[in-house]
Amino acid sequence: MSLVGDKKNKTLSYNYNKRKLVVALDHPYPRTTPYQVRIVYVAKPNELPQGGSAAITSDKGLYFINPLGLEKNKPRQIWTQGETEANSCWFPTIDKPNQRMTQEISMTVEKQFKTLSNGTLTASKANADGTRTDTWKLKEPHAPYLATMVVGEFAVVNDSWHGKPVDYYVEPQYATTARTIFGRTPEMMDFFSKRLGIEYPWEKYAQVAVRDYVSGAMENTTATTHGSSIQATRRELIDANYQSGESTIAHELFHHWFGDYVTSESWANLPLNESFADYSEFLWAEYKLGADEAGLVQEIKINNYLEEAQSKREPLIRYRYANREDMFDRHSYDKGGRVLHMLRKYVGDEAFFASLNRYLVQNKQTAVEVSKLRTAFEETTGEDLTWFFNQWFMQRGHPELRITHSYANGQVTLRVQQVQDTLFQPVFRLPVTVDVWTNNNQPTEHRIVVTKASQTFVLPASQKPNLVKLDSQVQLLAQFDEERTQDELIFQFYHARGYQQKAEAMELLHNKAAEMPVSSMLRNALNDKFWAVRRAALDHLRRYRGPEPEGMRKDIQRLATTDPNPRVRAQAITTLATFPDGTFGPIYAAAIGDSSALVAAAAIQALAKKPDVTTGQQIATLDNTTSSPLILALASYYSTNGGWSNTPGFCAACPMFPKTTCTPTSSLSEPS
Repeated sequence: MSLVGDKKNKTLSYNYNKRKLVVALDHPYPRTTPYQVRIVYVAKPNELPQGGSAAITSDKGLYFINPLGLEKNKPRQIWTQGETEANSCWFPTIDKPNQRMTQEISMTVEKQFKTLSNGTLTASKANADGTRTDTWKLKEPHAPYLATMVVGEFAVVNDSWHGKPVDYYVEPQYATTARTIFGRTPEMMDFFSKRLGIEYPWEKYAQVAVRDYVSGAMENTTATTHGSSIQATRRELIDANYQSGESTIAHELFHHWFGDYVTSESWANLPLNESFADYSEFLWAEYKLGADEAGLVQEIKINNYLEEAQSKREPLIRYRYANREDMFDRHSYDKGGRVLHMLRKYVGDEAFFASLNRYLVQNKQTAVEVSKLRTAFEETTGEDLTWFFNQWFMQRGHPELRITHSYANGQVTLRVQQVQDTLFQPVFRLPVTVDVWTNNNQPTEHRIVVTKASQTFVLPASQKPNLVKLDSQVQLLAQFDEERTQDELIFQFYHARGYQQKAEAMELLHNKAAEMPVSSMLRNALNDKFWAVRRAALDHLRRYRGPEPEGMRKDIQRLATTDPNPRVRAQAITTLATFPDGTFGPIYAAAIGDSSALVAAAAIQALAKKPDVTTGQQIATLDNTTSSPLILALASYYSTNGGWSNTPGFCAACPMFPKTTCTPTSSLSEPS
């Protein structure tokens, strides 16, 4: 330990208790006076107390994967994971998000390994002993938890954006699919740069997939780390959807503005990082895939938060928690993203993105708290938004709304009640739109502001409406108990503004699927342009009981064999299998050879209930598969019908392990 001087270094005394390093300087220094301390150390993360959480399962910072090469079919790798405060396990630092540092990291590795770190590769030197030393340098400062280094035998696929390197590091067997997986990254960089009015602010961007990762993905500055599950074969990519990979790529990239460029000053303010990254998933889907796909994102995110809210309701910005990693929850992510969506809809797109630009420009390369975000919006809009930030960021919970309406004398009377427990949650102020539909024409929009626990609004209508719908564009984060008749819900489906309104109508009527108007609605949904509507309709028809409308089975068979989306084909097969008198064997047999593993797995599950004399031979052709959906389906088939004793690839009693470790039994629940 030494103080770096102009002419010579001065030895310093220090104390280290395996958690904190305390250095005694040679004399007191004013806080504005710079000085340099040189620390020579050896990192031993495996000797430190180990912890972890549901979000980040280990906190030792530095990981050696299969270091001796003893694990078959697993590569040798080194990688790091710094968030929340684990990077101090492998280099000395003030490990807090309100710190910023530049860095230079040199790694000496065997020549077959590739390296990756933050910033740019500034030197790569071959050594006399056959090793190689790579030096990576990050010029702009960032928070210590964002530092990373990765070593492995990777294939590197090169791309670029505006002259900046954009690289994808994958295991060699995925080199041919890397561009399919990550290839929209440059377009995302372009889209986010234009939306925010700030060009991607770092010198390069790389993404790497590693084994045994302890989190989902991590936005290390200029070098995002993904778990290995983002890698995929060509067949696996057939079944990929937006949520299975591309949304994560957008999420981690957006962090390079919100989290890396501007950083939350404490873990209490984590939503300033994560809510924005979460909302970027919606923004990219809206731009690239359309309103329906964005609506599906919105539905999933709202449901994620509401599920957690059954047992946990906390403010988004919270200064009390048992463990800092408790902040990595569905509040900081899913709720926070929906709060930003409400803010966007309240102030409008122009003001929303102008405010984000102001926030980033004013606070670049600093650590901030939530007041900085509020100030940026208030300076842009000229409006006091304390009420919005207080109720959505600083207070817990969400509105639980009971909505009824009636019509008389040319007026709609709409009653909105907030029935949440107001001892622990506020009565919310809710600017929202009400749509009143009459004569099947375009709706009349009424802008109202709900401010009371119980409030009545009177709206003009020339005749009894076909539908009165609060928040028809699904902007509010709320639970809804909205009174509507069957006719109104069917009308809502046919006149819905987007996916979520159609999905809600089908969900609320699914237990009436045997009634002709509802079954007709569901059959109409089978022809919807959006795949998730078709899949949802099939799922509801799976529970259909009653006299079948003519042609319904043919509609489902058509989707099972010809729908372009594999998730729809798989659901159609699952639905066909619920008809007790069905004779769909030829469809199932053909589906076993489908290009989609999900479709083939659904067919195997269907055949497990009603196999014929040729089924076993067809199934056996898949016994050596490595596809997870097929392995699970085969295990289900053999557990029901027997026969795995002749299977060369695995034991159905424990299908992820070689047969030699198990004696076959008659039940999955009874492995030897």
